[in-house]
Amino acid sequence: MIFEIIVEFNRDFLEVSEKQIRVGVMSRPIKGQANLEIIKKLSKHFGLPNNKIRIIKGYKSKNKIIEILL
Repeated sequence: MIFEIIVEFNRDFLEVSEKQIRVGVMSRPIKGQANLEIIKKLSKHFGLPNNKIRIIKGYKSKNKIIEILL
Protein backbone atom coordinates (compact mmCIF):
# COMPACT_ATOMS: atom_id res chain seq x y z
CA MET A 1 0.00 0.00 0.00
CA ILE A 2 1.23 3.48 -0.89
CA PHE A 3 0.38 6.51 1.25
CA GLU A 4 1.07 10.22 1.07
CA ILE A 5 2.41 11.49 4.40
CA ILE A 6 2.06 15.05 5.67
CA VAL A 7 4.36 15.78 8.62
CA GLU A 8 3.76 18.44 11.28
CA PHE A 9 6.51 19.17 13.78
CA ASN A 10 6.16 19.79 17.54
CA ARG A 11 2.88 17.87 17.66
CA ASP A 12 2.06 14.29 18.60
CA PHE A 13 -0.79 12.73 16.59
CA LEU A 14 -1.56 10.25 13.82
CA GLU A 15 -4.54 10.53 11.44
CA VAL A 16 -5.04 7.89 8.76
CA SER A 17 -7.43 8.23 5.81
CA GLU A 18 -7.74 6.17 2.62
CA LYS A 19 -4.61 7.41 0.81
CA GLN A 20 -3.19 10.06 3.14
CA ILE A 21 -1.69 10.05 6.61
CA ARG A 22 -1.09 13.12 8.74
CA VAL A 23 1.46 12.61 11.46
CA GLY A 24 2.86 14.87 14.14
CA VAL A 25 6.39 14.28 15.37
CA MET A 26 8.28 15.63 18.35
CA SER A 27 11.72 14.70 16.98
CA ARG A 28 13.75 17.26 15.09
CA PRO A 29 14.50 16.66 11.41
CA ILE A 30 18.20 16.15 12.09
CA LYS A 31 20.05 13.04 10.89
CA GLY A 32 16.76 11.27 10.08
CA GLN A 33 15.38 11.33 13.63
CA ALA A 34 11.95 12.56 12.51
CA ASN A 35 11.80 9.90 9.78
CA LEU A 36 12.56 7.19 12.33
CA GLU A 37 9.79 8.48 14.59
CA ILE A 38 7.34 8.43 11.66
CA ILE A 39 8.26 4.83 10.82
CA LYS A 40 7.91 3.77 14.47
CA LYS A 41 4.48 5.40 14.79
CA LEU A 42 3.24 3.82 11.59
CA SER A 43 4.58 0.38 12.48
CA LYS A 44 2.84 0.56 15.86
CA HIS A 45 -0.43 1.75 14.29
CA PHE A 46 -0.48 -0.98 11.62
CA GLY A 47 1.00 -3.69 13.88
CA LEU A 48 3.96 -4.32 11.59
CA PRO A 49 7.72 -4.44 12.14
CA ASN A 50 9.70 -1.31 11.21
CA ASN A 51 11.29 -3.01 8.19
CA LYS A 52 7.86 -3.33 6.50
CA ILE A 53 7.57 0.46 6.16
CA ARG A 54 9.84 2.48 3.91
CA ILE A 55 10.01 6.03 2.66
CA ILE A 56 9.93 6.06 -1.13
CA LYS A 57 10.07 9.80 -1.76
CA GLY A 58 10.56 12.95 0.29
CA TYR A 59 13.16 11.80 2.78
CA LYS A 60 14.09 15.45 3.47
CA SER A 61 10.61 16.94 2.99
CA LYS A 62 7.44 17.43 5.07
CA ASN A 63 5.53 15.70 2.27
CA LYS A 64 6.54 12.08 1.83
CA ILE A 65 5.44 8.98 -0.02
CA ILE A 66 5.70 5.76 1.95
CA GLU A 67 5.15 2.12 1.13
CA ILE A 68 3.72 -0.35 3.62
CA LEU A 69 4.56 -3.96 2.80
CA LEU A 70 1.91 -6.38 4.02
